[in-house]
Amino acid sequence: MTMEGFRVLDEKSLREYIKATPSLASKLGNEVDNFKIKEVGDGNLNFVYIVISPSGSIVIKQAIPYVRCIGESWPMTKERSYFEATALKRQHGLSPKHVPEVYHFDRTMSLIGMRYIEPPHIILRKGLIAGVEYPLLAEHMAEFMANTLFYTSLLYLTTTQLKSAVAEFCGNVELCRLTEQVVFSDPYKISEFNRWTSPYLDTDAEAVRNDQILKLEVAELKSKFCEKTQALIHGDLHTGSVMVTHESTQVIDPEFAFYGPMGFDIGAFIGNLFLAYFAQDGHVDQGNDRKTYKAWIMDTIADTWNLFYKKFTSLWDIHKEGPGEAYLHEIYNDLELRELVKQKYMMDLFHDSLGFAAAKMIRRIVGVAHVEDFESISDLVKRSDCERRALEFAKNLTKKRRNFNTIADVIALAK
Repeated sequence: MTMEGFRVLDEKSLREYIKATPSLASKLGNEVDNFKIKEVGDGNLNFVYIVISPSGSIVIKQAIPYVRCIGESWPMTKERSYFEATALKRQHGLSPKHVPEVYHFDRTMSLIGMRYIEPPHIILRKGLIAGVEYPLLAEHMAEFMANTLFYTSLLYLTTTQLKSAVAEFCGNVELCRLTEQVVFSDPYKISEFNRWTSPYLDTDAEAVRNDQILKLEVAELKSKFCEKTQALIHGDLHTGSVMVTHESTQVIDPEFAFYGPMGFDIGAFIGNLFLAYFAQDGHVDQGNDRKTYKAWIMDTIADTWNLFYKKFTSLWDIHKEGPGEAYLHEIYNDLELRELVKQKYMMDLFHDSLGFAAAKMIRRIVGVAHVEDFESISDLVKRSDCERRALEFAKNLTKKRRNFNTIADVIALAK
């Protein structure tokens, strides 16, 4: 797209934009002269505004054609907002309790207006650092992933529908290439963007770059990421892309969405829970040894996979005679054969999820973008000890993932 008609909004121009846009003004009770605007973007890619009036509230997110925290020297397509808006609409339709509603999308302005996820919702990662238990988290995330992955896959769609959907999202190539670089390439070579807790992890980072078996496995994972158009995936489903309370779970920021391997979403979420687990020892204080909380994280990991398995296969059973063309009913109508197909599919998905979980963990320790779970540990010796244990677990998981048959086996390795 050309830049014609596009301009970066500030608080003053956004106020005028909202006044002129009925779909947004109506959500504020049309109180166009009586609302407050606050910019809350994290400083990396986008501008994000919270807009509140006495009668309502919205969030405005605008993508700009470069990396915000770097400047115009690092171009970034503003078309990513189109894929985010489209994914939000699809995923809200499939999981309305766990995805915010889109009220307005302006492709020329790369601007999305959506539901404001109000306090006391917080980013899940911050809750995990604080040691807060969320009793419905596994249930909600399993439901979100089962619904959004099953209903956008060939298990439910015809091949014509799937190919049309793949074509629609294949244009999100820049963000896919960014993932390819930071997850599957940079951590395994010398890159100007890599960093780690130096000097404590210097030899560990070098060991990653010199591990030939690890590189072979990562090459296979990269191939699946690039070539396996299995379902519409969020593409960046870490604990910073989830907002929570004890009763609510909301998945946000799917600007990396495309048709890819289901295991990349499942693995991203589980892998980030493992990162939170390994970081807990760095957050121990005199009043809390975090042992009980570490056990809760492990239970949440197990429940997430087991509930996902149950919900996903239940949808498969319900729609076994539906339009999906992966396994035509007239061919796979024998009960025993259908169970064999299901077992193989789910085991392959489990192993994919483990591999992607491990790759996401490794890149957060020796790659460009780290996580607050570790970064908030001020004692560098403690931090590096936590990171080293996570890194060793992730390397082993990558190389041995096909040996695991249950999530309980994986948890035993982590402990």
